Amino acid sequence: MASEDAFKVSSLKGKVALITGASSGIGAGAAVLFAKLGSLLALNGRDVENLKKVAQQCIDSGATEPLLVPGDLTEEETVKRTVEQTIAHFGRLDVLVNSAGILAMGSIETTDLTQYDRVMNINVRSVYHLTQLCVPHLIETKGSIVNVSSVNGQRSFPGVLAYCMSKSAIDQFTRCIALELASKQVRVNSVCPGVIVTDVHKRAGLDEEQYAQFLAKSKHTHALGRPGEVDEVAHGIAFLASDAASFITGVNLPIDGGRHAMCPR
Repeated sequence: MASEDAFKVSSLKGKVALITGASSGIGAGAAVLFAKLGSLLALNGRDVENLKKVAQQCIDSGATEPLLVPGDLTEEETVKRTVEQTIAHFGRLDVLVNSAGILAMGSIETTDLTQYDRVMNINVRSVYHLTQLCVPHLIETKGSIVNVSSVNGQRSFPGVLAYCMSKSAIDQFTRCIALELASKQVRVNSVCPGVIVTDVHKRAGLDEEQYAQFLAKSKHTHALGRPGEVDEVAHGIAFLASDAASFITGVNLPIDGGRHAMCPR
């Protein structure tokens, strides 16, 4: 079998990919992997300095210098500017990776509307808006969309209420627009990570000791006995975005060491 048939993920070479949340975590990992696969990158993130570091990693991996489109995607003008600059720079868009998101702790008793709105605006509303503006360009290229969801969208966990609701919304968003865009040959899928070693939990408020305990607990809450690594999720994103997944759409793919299948007794 020819190598191009055996490794269809290499179809990402030369494709224009817009990746949000690229200044850290899964978004950054996806950016570096796409760079290694030869994609042309437009990277969004709120932390400009981190975004520049990720861009340098992409260059060091052999990529053309990425276009940086920093900013907060809850601001509508930032969303519009991100799409406009990407199209102006590259002339097209082949892949959209919606990775920007936040985690916030809180229950129905402690999550006030300010926190609820913040989580939903970042995790859902901005994804809706950016996708909506990218869709006409993706239809032209018969491109693909990969949303970064979570096992929290498929399973219920106490203490992260708004976050769970936001990821459940992303799972439904993925399925609905997959059906809407199928006739246009635009594929839409999401990855649903379990606990992945990033800074997202610390940013949500866990200190070093609490985070260490959380990771230790993951040995029991994940069937494979450990938390996941960013690169493992990035490979799932690349697979779904590439021609290797040419007959896959509307899927919420667990990348969670089996956590979604567990039912502790």
